[in-house]
Amino acid sequence: MSLPTQPYKGTRDFYPEDKRIQKYMFAKLRQVVESFGYQEYDAPLLEPFEVYAAKSGDELVNEQLYSFEDRGGRKVAIRPEMTPSVSRMVAGRRQELAYPLRLYSIPNLWRYERPQRGRLREHWQLNVDLFGIDDISADEEIIQMADSILKALGADSHEYVIKVNSRKLLKRLDEHINLSQDKARQLYRIADKKNKMTDEQFKQEIFEAGLDASVDFFFAATIDKLPAPLNESEEAENLEGLIARLNKVGVNAVFDPGIVRGFDYYTDIIFEVYDFEGANNRSMFGGGRYDGLVGLFGVEPVPTVGFGMGDVTLQNFLVTHKLLPELPSETDVTAILIGDVYDQAQGALSGLRESGVNIAVDASDRKLDSKIKHAVKSGTRYALFIGESELSSGKLKLRDLTKGHEDELGLKEIINKFAKHP
Repeated sequence: MSLPTQPYKGTRDFYPEDKRIQKYMFAKLRQVVESFGYQEYDAPLLEPFEVYAAKSGDELVNEQLYSFEDRGGRKVAIRPEMTPSVSRMVAGRRQELAYPLRLYSIPNLWRYERPQRGRLREHWQLNVDLFGIDDISADEEIIQMADSILKALGADSHEYVIKVNSRKLLKRLDEHINLSQDKARQLYRIADKKNKMTDEQFKQEIFEAGLDASVDFFFAATIDKLPAPLNESEEAENLEGLIARLNKVGVNAVFDPGIVRGFDYYTDIIFEVYDFEGANNRSMFGGGRYDGLVGLFGVEPVPTVGFGMGDVTLQNFLVTHKLLPELPSETDVTAILIGDVYDQAQGALSGLRESGVNIAVDASDRKLDSKIKHAVKSGTRYALFIGESELSSGKLKLRDLTKGHEDELGLKEIINKFAKHP
């Protein structure tokens, strides 16, 4: 019986061309978040089960979590998100850290769910969190950073929209229509699916759940159209102010009462970024404020706001909008040795590598045509032919395999050609 060649369902193999895309995206992510003053951290792949059970939500814990009992009888889980881990880390050094604290990571995460477009069981995710600021400026910074990432990747602000809401405003709604905690959770579960349903389907679910009094709230086009007195509440005023500030700095942010976010730990501002393109019309990523999560670890709470951006939906967005550039092989040159010159060529090869040229060597005894075909197939653009005559003259033949053009160049000329400028 032969072993399967396919990866585990819901995961991906990353061949070099796939890894180049990932490296490109991650480099852009790091560049933008570090420009806002954020520093990278990491945490273990495994966490105690109770870290997620406390506040991550029933769906994630009961249906999506990869969990098991280790040999010591401890119940552990493979991380499905990073927010509980970073909250644990901050709680562990609550008094030592300098606030405001700006942290980010790009870990791989696991969730047991049905694989579909934009959702896999394993994915990588940018996580950005700002600790220690309890006013709206932190929410503005986080949302502005999310917007800056998409723009740095070449997106136009008219290709996507950032939909914003407030969990505090939703709690005001609960109080206004006298919902119990269980009924409020049921309402949030239905509302969280609103953008995936037609208006009639949404209304039907609301009516069947006996939540008719909430309908006007979820169909308010703007904050001032919310039912009174919600439209004049402090929460509505703060939300309206945030959106105005974001619009002023060029962020395409709008109010959407249907944005709820599934995690139980959100406490106020929440947001999701939506793609406008029909082929990829969906929520791509989001986040919000979660002021109480650090406090679950037995220390004083820290006001916190953050977001997570998955690599799968981000790549789908870039492909859909034709924003991925051509990404050449990391190998600049394939050196094709002609004859038994391996030892003699080492000085030239070492000199090129020390000067920053990435060079692969084909010292096989295959025919020259086969070596050239191999270089082309590997994705290398240039071939460098090195034989006894080239070593004697100090002039090496460099061929552009894309254009077929060939030059005879000295080592310094080759080094200058491939010099990597910052």
